[in-house]
Amino acid sequence: MAFLRLGSKPEVFHREGHSWVCTSGLPSDICINIGEMSFELHKFPLLSRSGLLEKLIEECSSGEGPSLSLRLDDIPGGAMAFELISNFCYGVRTELTAHNVVSIRCAAEYLQMTEDHGDGNLIMQTESFLNQVLGNWADSIAALEACEEVLPHAEELHIVPRCIDSLATKACSDPSSFSRPFPVRETKKSPENAGLWNGISTATKTRHTGEDWWYQDVSFLTLPLYKRLILAIESKGLRSESIAASVEHYARRYLPLMNRQSSFDDLHNVNTDDFRSRSKDSLRRDCRITS
Repeated sequence: MAFLRLGSKPEVFHREGHSWVCTSGLPSDICINIGEMSFELHKFPLLSRSGLLEKLIEECSSGEGPSLSLRLDDIPGGAMAFELISNFCYGVRTELTAHNVVSIRCAAEYLQMTEDHGDGNLIMQTESFLNQVLGNWADSIAALEACEEVLPHAEELHIVPRCIDSLATKACSDPSSFSRPFPVRETKKSPENAGLWNGISTATKTRHTGEDWWYQDVSFLTLPLYKRLILAIESKGLRSESIAASVEHYARRYLPLMNRQSSFDDLHNVNTDDFRSRSKDSLRRDCRITS
């Protein structure tokens, strides 16, 4: 998995209950409150990197004395994202990964961490790293899933469509032409019944090498994101049979009865090709309704 290390200083924060305290030796002169968490920090490292914090600190400094208290409850990614951003502002070693770069990118936009507030600021760093993430199948999947946590912001910054386009392009390509570690996900098995896990069949292979190599990975996406991905794949010209098979695979994951032979008997021996066609048509209809 791709990662990017930022900063070089050792850790300068420690947690005390619901508070993060800087151990630099200088008394804190600003407290940032996010939900139940508070960050006892210093003005200069923050205002030198964030346009929003610079503005808020200037507005509040005249009325509150030397020490300020601000609330940032609306920051994308919440306290977890701000913890990493605080590390970045202090030059502390921080690691960006496909799992956290989306929330950090959205939070950096919220905080206005542009190049006007220091070269190599966080918007530029996260944008550059996102391009690296989207070159890898597994990282693109992780980034798209992470968009769920900050969805409105990720949509506004066009991160969601970028992830979807990256995955759709790769699903229509030869997997040997890009980085795709095997496997992204392993299907869990029950020790009591290796054939079923929570009612879902695990007897089928989880490692795919033909046209179906991407079915298992995308089946972990939420339905709205999966719908958008399938439509993007269709627009790129992938065979309808392959798309329909993916829809069937996705349905099998979330409709356990479809994995039992009795359920097919109850369907009065419905033709498989007919089922796939109807599954695909239903998916497209749902997309039009929700769009």
